[in-house]
Amino acid sequence: MTIEAAGLPDFRVDHTMIRVRNLHKTLAFYVDILGMKVLRQNEYPEGRFTNTFIGYQGEDDGTTLEITWNWDQSEPYDRGNGWGHLALKVSDVYAASKYLKSKGVEFSKEPSPMKNGTRVLAFIKDPDGYPIELNEPLS
Repeated sequence: MTIEAAGLPDFRVDHTMIRVRNLHKTLAFYVDILGMKVLRQNEYPEGRFTNTFIGYQGEDDGTTLEITWNWDQSEPYDRGNGWGHLALKVSDVYAASKYLKSKGVEFSKEPSPMKNGTRVLAFIKDPDGYPIELNEPLS
């Protein structure tokens, strides 16, 4: 049964939000290295924060990442122990990893087939230490 047949709204993932300590360093990573585009950016002087939405497609066409920079935050954020990671699908994890290494990106797991799985995976870290999974389906 489809969602429409069940009478439910047409849900889709809109965005994920992460808080960062250095907006410029974070945007350099996601935009300059990972190739995302800045879709919109709003500053809130009274709240002392900036929200920047980035992604590979427009906000109406795909899922985005909301980067929140609280101007007065200098200490690392506690990411908790329940949060997992962001995931990016790539056509070739090994080629993507070679490119990312050339840019000095830190890896927490080198590319390899997933144990008992159906994908090739690697894990990298963004400038704030957020884990990002790179994955491709096995042929």
